[in-house]
Amino acid sequence: MTSSAAYLVPALAVGVPVGIYALFLENQVIPFPLHTLDHQTLYAWHILPLGLYARHESALAAQDRSSAGGFVSDITTTINFKLLRDDPEARLVLYFHGNAGHITQSIRPRSFHALTSVSSKIHVLAIDYRGFGLSTGSPTEEGLILDARAAVDWATKVARVPAERIVLLGHSLGTAVAAAAAEYYCCSGGTPEAGAGAGCRSSGDDDETGDDNDNHHETTRERQGQGGESQRRKPLEFAGIILVAGFSSLPTMLSGYAIAGWVPVLRPLSFWPWLLGKVMARIVDKWPSAERLTRLIKSAKADGRKQNLTLIHARNDWDIPFHEDDKLFKGAVRGLVEAELGIGMVYGNARAEQEEEYEGCERVRGEEEKEVERCVENLLSKEKGKRTVERWMGDGRKERDRAAVTTWGDEGVVIRQELWPYGGKLILVRC
Repeated sequence: MTSSAAYLVPALAVGVPVGIYALFLENQVIPFPLHTLDHQTLYAWHILPLGLYARHESALAAQDRSSAGGFVSDITTTINFKLLRDDPEARLVLYFHGNAGHITQSIRPRSFHALTSVSSKIHVLAIDYRGFGLSTGSPTEEGLILDARAAVDWATKVARVPAERIVLLGHSLGTAVAAAAAEYYCCSGGTPEAGAGAGCRSSGDDDETGDDNDNHHETTRERQGQGGESQRRKPLEFAGIILVAGFSSLPTMLSGYAIAGWVPVLRPLSFWPWLLGKVMARIVDKWPSAERLTRLIKSAKADGRKQNLTLIHARNDWDIPFHEDDKLFKGAVRGLVEAELGIGMVYGNARAEQEEEYEGCERVRGEEEKEVERCVENLLSKEKGKRTVERWMGDGRKERDRAAVTTWGDEGVVIRQELWPYGGKLILVRC
């Protein structure tokens, strides 16, 4: 058996820390390229579950990956890929990391190791976004959503793992990426002419992202059947969506952000709302995750589909305050309310035509928004406490030591929020 040390020198040449080799066995991790619709190349990892590796250790270790630092240009030729594709019980976690660093840094290798050590059926696919690590391009909101789509498409179309066996797991920035991907694939798909169904995407969430004409044509072809007739895309039902340390939207989070939890950045501008508004308006990438979760849950509820959403946060998170998690939870519950009230359920151009016929439409929408907001606030104040299990983790009963798990079920939709006193190993194991 070839020693893993043979890979250390070329691995260092491409920026892979030596420490990760203490976590993974030889050829348990396969680095390979993923290609996006707008022709970017992403650096990706496929990590085998430890139990599965143990059963095929000799064959896996015998694979020759001595060139290019172990990088495999065509992963479909590897035993690792075949073990994923050919196992009808395989589970796949699509891991979307945070803003700092890339997939080989920080706690990420330990997270992958923890996930793949739990069961012999759980594989992990992790990607570096465009502009991160060895991936090409520059990061933008539209671009990172295309990156997530490349991961989902590879999983469902190349590895042929059905969505029912796939979990989208996002951490920090990755929660916004996962929420956007979930909305794209799980909402009732609209035709190119009519747009998204059930108010599923905002005006800024166009399918034809970027300036690349080839990307526009490829995306359009995805939605067309034989003879060029437009078809609605069938929503996917992922096994689950897990968002760890998420935020409601980038402008909202930044307006209250403080460095290390102590040094405010934009918070002083709250004394001058007009000035804060001008600064917030200059933020290009909005990442409106709470709104996307509203549309995601509303679509699932309206269509009678299953949807499992889990939100996890630590109270001592000084980078992204845990209050942001409450906003995500509220956004998800709002989706149930809007579905129940039939808010925004008219599809695409049909709704636009109706609005053009009625001059008071803006006023009605404003009143509708206020009414839904009141309804959601009342519902949460009355019901959330009843659906929450609490436990104090410290010696006293201080709020900072309170762990709380809230489960909100409505037919096939389950929204779960976990708030823990502190992060680290506890969060790693729970996710």
